[in-house]
Amino acid sequence: MTIKKATFITSAAKAGQYPPADMKEIAFAGRSNVGKSSLINLLTNRRGLAKVSQNPGKTRTINFFLIDESWRLVDLPGYGYAQVSKSESATWGKMMEDYLENRQTLKIVVQLVDCRHAPTAQDKQMYDYLRYYGLSGLVVATKADKLSKNELNKNLAMIRKELELDQDEKLIPVSALNKTGLDNLLSELGRILNG
Repeated sequence: MTIKKATFITSAAKAGQYPPADMKEIAFAGRSNVGKSSLINLLTNRRGLAKVSQNPGKTRTINFFLIDESWRLVDLPGYGYAQVSKSESATWGKMMEDYLENRQTLKIVVQLVDCRHAPTAQDKQMYDYLRYYGLSGLVVATKADKLSKNELNKNLAMIRKELELDQDEKLIPVSALNKTGLDNLLSELGRILNG
């Protein structure tokens, strides 16, 4: 699969602001600063489509992008950013929960983890949550260019173990910098959309 056209549609904080539930959606979730915006820009081949920031926690709404006029990519707020107030963090949690539990057109949530580190307690909690709602099955290990091949293989095994991934659950290492893993991820997204 290749993405030829990507357009920002809207930002939403509640269900009444979502686009109509008339096409398949794939959402992306991950901790603040995991490289979600960079990955979205890489996938869509649009440099400034998702805003990349040096300050984590910038995505504070659910952002919808129309892809090739046929499906939507959904950018969820990053979790685990310490400098966000507890009340704001609770608001984001509720907003994401409403979307994840009630959006009928949502096919899967791609969870991003940083390949350099063990998944955090929040990463594990998020993946368990996705598994419970039948939205799990695809994890992307970002920043793959930061590790040697040996270190990467070792860390991928550790991530698989920590998240308790089954054999059929995919773990794809990706680097937004040198585009490794991009084709694997795109073909997996195509399989999900066509499945």
